[in-house]
Amino acid sequence: MSVISLENMRFFSYHGFYDEEQILGGEYTLDISIMTDFTAAAMSDDLQKTVNYETVYAICDIEMREPRMLLETVVESIVESLKRNFTSLQAVEVKIRKLNPPLGGAVGAASVETAHDFASECGRCGKGIICYGSENCWCVDTKRIYPRTQELLARQFSGCFCKNCIETYAG
Repeated sequence: MSVISLENMRFFSYHGFYDEEQILGGEYTLDISIMTDFTAAAMSDDLQKTVNYETVYAICDIEMREPRMLLETVVESIVESLKRNFTSLQAVEVKIRKLNPPLGGAVGAASVETAHDFASECGRCGKGIICYGSENCWCVDTKRIYPRTQELLARQFSGCFCKNCIETYAG
């Protein structure tokens, strides 16, 4: 597994529970680590075969511009946006820091972080796969499998299927 990281991205945003925070705004830093396999990109020197960190930054910028009450909402929105834009994320870690939060005393930062692991195994053949476990996942293609067949497979196997196994049962 390989890691692509953007560290200490700086933003001025309007997140906060209190009205004053959403009016005055504040400074934030953001760190993201994305675990992926960029072997194909390294071998071919092809940006299309990796996670483009310019796109990752643009996603963060868009999410940081939308005022939210909770930093927890911000980090999870960033993860969801990453899942919509990239299909090869094996795992993601996001940490946001609100610098000098208005808590009535000297506090350098308040932070929230999340980590998601998308590496899994096919429930039928055991092959390593990436499953986002949501409508953003490629495996929603199981809708091509007849409902009765889906019921049988759900009783027989657990979890997501790889593309080959889906093709085996697709109608």
